Amino acid sequence: MPGPALPPRRAGRPPPPELVQRRAGVAAMADHPRPAGVEVRVTEIAGVSCVVCTPTSPQGRLVHFHGGGYRLGSAAAWAPFGARLAEACGLEVHLPDYALAPELPFPAALHDALAVIEALANGRDPLFVGGDSAGGGLALSTALIAQAGGVRIAGLSLLSPWLDLTATAATYQTCADSDALFSRAAATEAAETYLQGVASDDPLASPLFADLSQAPPLLVMASGAEVLVNDSVALAARTASLGRAVQLHVVPGQPHVWPVLRPDEPASAWALAVAATFFAHCD
Repeated sequence: MPGPALPPRRAGRPPPPELVQRRAGVAAMADHPRPAGVEVRVTEIAGVSCVVCTPTSPQGRLVHFHGGGYRLGSAAAWAPFGARLAEACGLEVHLPDYALAPELPFPAALHDALAVIEALANGRDPLFVGGDSAGGGLALSTALIAQAGGVRIAGLSLLSPWLDLTATAATYQTCADSDALFSRAAATEAAETYLQGVASDDPLASPLFADLSQAPPLLVMASGAEVLVNDSVALAARTASLGRAVQLHVVPGQPHVWPVLRPDEPASAWALAVAATFFAHCD
């Protein structure tokens, strides 16, 4: 079922050599350990390559969008996290290889994300959407678009989401010393790479400014030490003020997207357990 029309795809530009090198470094995350009881395979959904992580007797589907500032990351690199998420939550996790900038700038990622969600919306199994970092922003934007087009999203789980590409939150300064992974400079550079002339407060790119009045049930988790924590707090406040269901968990002392990067930490196991409980009570 088609959703609201998106702006057309646009031509981008080649990636600089340093970005190519960074992508290769991130790709090494694919070698992280995976739980043995989860089947991991690669398939194509609506023309988008996806890694699918299937646990024993899945109770629904989750489309999870990887982070990386819209310019890094891949489904393969996030497969170990997807497998852990599938095992913990009892859901079949789909990790799309959505378009990356600068070669494929905004709104190409939205086109890919929406195509996958619409293809998986069979009306029988509960369909959940999630994402981490930039993937969290993509998840929120796409879920709202899909829902406006008639797709039922049972719940939305966001981990350390990047929701405001204007990068003006006070926490870019107050958490600058405690966040070793993200900064205002990195956010500004990544936003320009992705937007390439589109306004940074466009609600499709910065869903913190979108219409949240019909948002699905939300789970939002962030670290109190990361510069993006204000995005999560502001989203939860806005959503709650509109009478929508939202859970916010701010965890002290962890890095950005800690369950992805620190799988052996007790705080990571706790986060997956919180997500599992959230999904189980959404339908």
